Amino acid sequence: MDENSGAGDFARFLKGYHIVGRHSAVKSCLWLKKALRGEGHCYKSKFYGIASHRCIQMTPSIFCNQRCVHCWRPLEILSVRDDEISDKWEWDSPSYIVEGCISEQLNLISGYKGYAKTSSKMFEESSSPAHAAISLIGEPTLYPYLDELIEEFHRRGFTTFVVTNGTHPDVLAKIKPTQLYLSLNAPDEEIYQKISHATHWHRILSSLDVMQNKKSVRTVVRITCIRGFNMIYAAKYAELLTIAKPDFIEVKAYMHLGFSRRRLRRDAMPSHHEVRDFAGKIVRELREIGESYDITDESEISRVVLISSGRTGHNIRTPSGK
Repeated sequence: MDENSGAGDFARFLKGYHIVGRHSAVKSCLWLKKALRGEGHCYKSKFYGIASHRCIQMTPSIFCNQRCVHCWRPLEILSVRDDEISDKWEWDSPSYIVEGCISEQLNLISGYKGYAKTSSKMFEESSSPAHAAISLIGEPTLYPYLDELIEEFHRRGFTTFVVTNGTHPDVLAKIKPTQLYLSLNAPDEEIYQKISHATHWHRILSSLDVMQNKKSVRTVVRITCIRGFNMIYAAKYAELLTIAKPDFIEVKAYMHLGFSRRRLRRDAMPSHHEVRDFAGKIVRELREIGESYDITDESEISRVVLISSGRTGHNIRTPSGK
């Protein structure tokens, strides 16, 4: 990719993003807009009770240390190696990032106030965000103060959802979000390297082990299904899942969106039926080795199936009870 092409890609990518400080960002998602118009909520609302219109989708690090083929972000531009991240970098403080994210979220939704289809009740509620989805882009564990960032959100009455690729188990051992997602997109190292173009498999295995000990945190392992890549070896997935023993497992289809369209064909996106069938295979393999999991919910529009351990309830409330 030449310099001019890269600059153009980055400029197009930034449309809709509100940059906070040096390395953080906020973006309103499709479901926030739908919720404001009374047109439904995302599957996190269906599965966990998260109010889409009160959710800030953000990241404290726009950079990632993997280059996954199915990622809709322009990782060819924003990808970094761990050894490129220096303690000499100037990192913004957690309080600065939280304050900036809340401010930018209110700016993002302000244009919906006078829109004819906007529900006045939903807009009023959206002006008091209550959930922080730390999942927008990049790898959040690259931000060195992630634990303090989570604490700052909690101090302000938010729930926090951290989505990680599992390449920094030492960080996962420290943080205490409301819910911790780990992306497990391969059943073995060979397929992992093919999908992620990275060599961190040993770290991911360590992160699965860390998850088993996160007793005060709700844990989720998310498997993104890519037809022709990783929808095989259900028994191997089950073996890996027994290491983490997550409260929930999300089996979700790869969606042919954004920059992933440059790397994958549209037929790499499986149907909801295929996703459900593969989730069923994983459940059967888990039961074969003595783990009690069941399919408990699904969202066909998002092509995602929820598998539950039954150890914890679904609905989440904010720390302040809102």
